[in-house]
Amino acid sequence: MKILSLSDTIVQVIYSPQVKQRFPDVDMVISCGDEPYYYLEFLVSALNVPTFYVRGNHSRVMEYSDTGGRSEPHGAVDLHRRVVNENKLILAGVEGSLRYRPGPYQYSQSEMMEHILAITPALLMNRLTYGRYLDVFVSHSPPAGIHDDTDLPHRGIRAFRWLIKVFKPRYHLHGHMHVYRSDIEMETLVGQTRVVNTYGYRVTNIEPK
Repeated sequence: MKILSLSDTIVQVIYSPQVKQRFPDVDMVISCGDEPYYYLEFLVSALNVPTFYVRGNHSRVMEYSDTGGRSEPHGAVDLHRRVVNENKLILAGVEGSLRYRPGPYQYSQSEMMEHILAITPALLMNRLTYGRYLDVFVSHSPPAGIHDDTDLPHRGIRAFRWLIKVFKPRYHLHGHMHVYRSDIEMETLVGQTRVVNTYGYRVTNIEPK
């Protein structure tokens, strides 16, 4: 299964009438946050594949355009605090970043752990049903100590490291960390989990089990 994951910025080669020709065999789109709803709606229409997302700390509660207002991207599925089995690929997600100012989609470290605990029963059921907990974990923020930074807005999430240790997803896709240099590490293997920074966009092949 070929997954187009993206976050944090609009990429012109994707927001283009030629996107279907550039990515003809994409099976799924996953947004890791901080992208306009209209951008995701364009991909839903242009690629016509299952599309999932979590919101980032800069996501708007309401987005307005000449077609009216929207509080979510139509046709895409919000993964926040949800566990989904899509074509034999198990997905789960958590939105937002650490709280550093007033505004939505920001949480404390303990609140992030509450989000993870909310999906834990479903993950345990997956183990009984499918023999594994989770294939792909989707978040906006990175896990603590992986691809993160020392300033409060960009500190990683401790609960995500716990999830990686306990539930061992094959992939953790995240955004939030903008990349402006070619020497920045974009993929890191943590135990059995490949942590991927999807800033801009990434294409990843994941075989369903």
